[in-house]
Amino acid sequence: MSIIAKRLSAIKPSPTIAVTQKAAELKAAGRDVIGLGAGEPDFDTPDNVKAAAKAAIDRGETKYTAVAGTLALRKAICAKLERENGLKYVPDQITVGCGGKQTIYNAIMATVEAGDEVIIPAPYWVSYPDIVLLAGGTPVFVECGDNSGFKLTPDALEKAITPKTKWLVLNSPSNPTGAAYSAADLKALADVLLKHPHVWIMTDDMYEHLVYDGFEFATIAQVEPKLYDRTLTLNGVSKAYSMTGWRVGYAAGPADLIKAMNKIQSQSSTHTSSVSQAAAVEALNGPQDFLAEWRTAFAARRDLVVKMLNEAEGLTCRTPEGAFYVYPSCAGVLGKKTPDGRVIESDSDFAEALLEAEGVAVVQGVAFGLSPYFRISYATSEKALTEACTRIQRFCAGLK
Repeated sequence: MSIIAKRLSAIKPSPTIAVTQKAAELKAAGRDVIGLGAGEPDFDTPDNVKAAAKAAIDRGETKYTAVAGTLALRKAICAKLERENGLKYVPDQITVGCGGKQTIYNAIMATVEAGDEVIIPAPYWVSYPDIVLLAGGTPVFVECGDNSGFKLTPDALEKAITPKTKWLVLNSPSNPTGAAYSAADLKALADVLLKHPHVWIMTDDMYEHLVYDGFEFATIAQVEPKLYDRTLTLNGVSKAYSMTGWRVGYAAGPADLIKAMNKIQSQSSTHTSSVSQAAAVEALNGPQDFLAEWRTAFAARRDLVVKMLNEAEGLTCRTPEGAFYVYPSCAGVLGKKTPDGRVIESDSDFAEALLEAEGVAVVQGVAFGLSPYFRISYATSEKALTEACTRIQRFCAGLK
């Protein structure tokens, strides 16, 4: 008799982490591998943030903090949300977790019960559905293809809502596509949501600062204030400040919901690192000028990758508005054979054969709920991206 809980059979390990680990194993075995699976910036954490962490250690700020996070950090988050998003919150409406993933986990575990439905536009970040399944809820996937810019439309949202709908999850800019919702896009979705007062909105804004070509970021409670009381706004310092390993995510929402999320956290991690919290205060309150420089670098990498992928036989790739991912279609290579006779029947076959033949690690689209696509992270050097795309072009040219 197995000791493992049955609920684990409904979920799978993170596919993006699995690809990154596979690439690392091949590198360790001596293979020349370029990993394009990891969703983290290659830039270093800013020096002022590192200095703030060291100063916190020197001050002895190495003890337990409040479950919800330090008051200093929650005040900094309130100030950030008002300054950048026009959203007013007080510290009791803020919770800090061990990365964005834990804040999402806490929210779903605190609110979702058996029979509850959570609308998740596909393609989606890999953890959304599995967290819902762990809570006993039902993920309701709404396919958002290339024809809609990988974005949820008002009509599709309206059709997906039922009396059992508990949450709508929005992620903009998106992981895995980089698609971003404009204020007008969000207002159109908000108009639908206003007709369904039982539906709550979870908006994952983790890539807020990574938008290009003059795109103006907006979040739904800002666009439609009438939704403020049933919106949970999620963010963190991982992507914008290159602090993935520091593990600081946060959420802002109604005080009762935040209190329930803190209750979950009090029986799991308790809180994220006190030193990481001190660093996050400096990240939010300190200079932001480096962000423009990083955005310029990311935009150049994006343009390079999109151009080279569109030059590969059988691939097509749209130019995304934000984040640091592209989500090209490999529909044009399906049915073709590799030089050793293997038939490419799916995006999983494509990713596996590409890794074996050329040592380029990408994540198959099926992991994100929409095929036949694959995800590339361009959060690495232009040199590595150029070489990786050259190998992808060579691989595609060799298919018959």
